[in-house]
Amino acid sequence: MFENSIAQVKEAMPKTEVVAKAKRRRFTAAEKQRLLREVDACQGSGEVGALLRREGIYASYLTTWRKQRASGELDGLAPRKRGPKPNPEALELAKLRREHARLQERLRQAELIIDVQKKVAQMLEQLEAQRDEPS
Repeated sequence: MFENSIAQVKEAMPKTEVVAKAKRRRFTAAEKQRLLREVDACQGSGEVGALLRREGIYASYLTTWRKQRASGELDGLAPRKRGPKPNPEALELAKLRREHARLQERLRQAELIIDVQKKVAQMLEQLEAQRDEPS
C-alpha cells in the first residue's frame, strides 16, 4: 500500500530534464541587426519589453549592441573571441625564438657537413701524396 502511494507520487511529479551545463547563447551579427531594427520600430508603451520577453533577451544586450553598431555596422556586431587578448610582443618574441632555434639547428648541420668535407679533402690529399711518391 505504501509502495503504491510512492509510485503515484512519482507519476504525478513533472518530468523535467536538467541540462548538466547550460550553453551560452550566441547571436550572429544578422540576428543582432534584426533585433535592433525591431526595437527601433517599437513605438508604443511596453512594446520593447514585450519584444525582449518574446525573444528571451535582456535589455543590457540592446545597450551593448547599440554601442557595437555605432562602432561599425557589421564589424561591431560580429562576435568576438573571449578571453585574454594575446600580447603582440610576446607573440613576436615566441616567433623569433622558434626561428632562432631553427637557424641554430641548420648552422649545426652545416658545420657538421663542412667538417666532413674537410676530412674527406684531407684524406684525398693524403692519397694523392702517396700516389705521387716514388716507391
